[in-house]
Amino acid sequence: MSQNGIRKLLLDNPVVPVVKIQSLEEVEPLITALQNNNINCIEITLRTDCAVEAIKLAKKCCNDNFSVGVGTVVNTKQLAEVVDAEVDFIVLPGLQKDLVSALQDIDIPFLPGVVTPSEMMEALRLGWDTLKFFPANIAGGFGALKTYGQVFSQIKFCPTGGITKENYPEYLDLENVISVGGSWIQKDLNI
Repeated sequence: MSQNGIRKLLLDNPVVPVVKIQSLEEVEPLITALQNNNINCIEITLRTDCAVEAIKLAKKCCNDNFSVGVGTVVNTKQLAEVVDAEVDFIVLPGLQKDLVSALQDIDIPFLPGVVTPSEMMEALRLGWDTLKFFPANIAGGFGALKTYGQVFSQIKFCPTGGITKENYPEYLDLENVISVGGSWIQKDLNI
């Protein structure tokens, strides 16, 4: 199964909240609010010192149908930490050659990031057909994804970066977009 089932996870979760946790006190209210609004996943970015502990706490707070993912994984040290934290999925901002074999050796769904046709071709060479398109807003957004759909029909994308409450439905209407990620969800819930 390509990338350990990331495509199914994204199909089941067309909107993925991407959050930066500043303090562990944020975790439980956020997970509760997401679950109460029928959102069953979260991507916690590794952009703060408490991110790994926040992942562990989120795993304890959520129900069995909720997936706790991690974003902004850029090296093998971080990958080892989040595997130990029993994360449900892993999101990378790019294609990192040093991480290829490590990602293929774990049994956790993963989503590598791409922005250029060369990166998409490399992902396909690796057998990866479900990719994060990041940063969508400055990489051509909707128009770029529409074009890439004609060139790379086998790839399904999860765009992030500049996806908003106003524009996400337009992205989800594209045939090659199966999910979107965004930070607006956390703001909408006032958490």
